[in-house]
Amino acid sequence: MGDIDIARMVVQVRQSKGRKDRDVTLPVSTLDMLRAYWRTHRHAVWLFPARTAGGLRPLQAEWPVSVSSVQRTFRAALQESGVTKAATVHTLRHSYATHLLEAGVGLRQIQAYLGHSSPQTTAIYTHVTRKADELAEGVINRVMGDLRW
Repeated sequence: MGDIDIARMVVQVRQSKGRKDRDVTLPVSTLDMLRAYWRTHRHAVWLFPARTAGGLRPLQAEWPVSVSSVQRTFRAALQESGVTKAATVHTLRHSYATHLLEAGVGLRQIQAYLGHSSPQTTAIYTHVTRKADELAEGVINRVMGDLRW
């Protein structure tokens, strides 16, 4: 449970994609949801414990929820939401990077959040959207607006 640093409002992601460790910003709203979840699902080790086939309750689980369980849950949520576009849990990573870029977060910071060594790798995840084009256009107009002939 020491992976959530409330004083710094970050979650330490250990041995994730590329077996890299990194800190990711923890939004206050997410912390609030995690606290509400924790009040009803207090496992001694795992925030998200596995459900076992042997009938053990999650509080008795000996390991965290599996990747396949997360994928199944995501597919079910996708179907229930009515979204017909093809998506996977990994799509959330792409979406996260794109939304951060659209909101004005720098590519270098997004690179750190995603744990990439190269900015070229991060650029793959950050899809240019109409909103990003409009944001860039606004910035360019502000920067260049004072130029006079």
